[in-house]
Amino acid sequence: MWMIVFSTFWTFGSIFEATLVWIVMAKLNWRWVLALSSVPSFALLFLYGVAPESPRYLCMKGRTGDALRILEKIASVNRTKLPAGVLISSRSTDKAEESTPSEDRIPLLPSLSKSSMQSKLGLSSFFMLFSSKLIKTTALLWVLLFGDSFSYYGIILLTSKLSSGESGCFPTIQSSGYLLGDSLYVNAFITSIAELPGLFLSALLVDRVGRKQTMSIMFGLAFIFLLPLLTRQSAVLTTCLLFGARMNAMATFTVASIYAPELYPTSVRTTGAGVASAVGRIGGMVCPLVSVALVNACHQTEAIAIYLAVIVVSLVCIQLFPYDTKGRELSDTAC
Repeated sequence: MWMIVFSTFWTFGSIFEATLVWIVMAKLNWRWVLALSSVPSFALLFLYGVAPESPRYLCMKGRTGDALRILEKIASVNRTKLPAGVLISSRSTDKAEESTPSEDRIPLLPSLSKSSMQSKLGLSSFFMLFSSKLIKTTALLWVLLFGDSFSYYGIILLTSKLSSGESGCFPTIQSSGYLLGDSLYVNAFITSIAELPGLFLSALLVDRVGRKQTMSIMFGLAFIFLLPLLTRQSAVLTTCLLFGARMNAMATFTVASIYAPELYPTSVRTTGAGVASAVGRIGGMVCPLVSVALVNACHQTEAIAIYLAVIVVSLVCIQLFPYDTKGRELSDTAC
């Protein structure tokens, strides 16, 4: 649940950006929007220096003292104590560490053998994603994250194309008096707020019904909200439907981002989740071909049908995952 809570900062950023555009574009221009939007990014550069390093990474580098201090801090924040034992680095050449651990020398982190250390070099960890034990998970995850990204960013683009009648296919929408002037920015602001209830609902469900069922529920609701848009609706109803679709698309996107690293063993967890996320971003890159190109060409029905089809494929992938990670300990090896 806490990972979803952290994801709300993404949503706050979206709301902040929509508000910024709404205010700045009324008086200045897009160059000012870009300049002001870059300010938080510069602030982030200073925060990287104070972010703690991964204890496992530090152990891989032989810096067990630094790793232990971070683990102790984590335990302190969570009001608990580290289990009895010592922290063993696989890079250590100390003979005492090479001996078989006794009861009082239980490693606090799973040790990394020399072979597993070498497997992290080069492209070895990448090719491990296609091993017989992981290839099904990898393929399903790539399709799911592609569908998540395609749907989420596509719905954002649909907000500007449908709710404002910007495509020019239905001029009667603009004559209604509802969407004039800065209405596009108002709609972007409204649909950005939609992500908050979606995250709240997914936070309630993710540890109760599990990752798979939460994604299925939220993606199913996104499908229902998009379905009426197969035909032209009024501007107000269109904005409401996009509000609901974005709410659920964001929730699914967030839960999938949590689920992805939990599916892989520790040895390839970062690589697996990172590559899957990169593949997913391709969906965000190609969705303008649907949300913008097709809608501008007055093919709204075809555009919405494509999004509905992608959601259905994603729902099938969710059900095909071998297991739900709810309540499971993260594995260190593929099993």
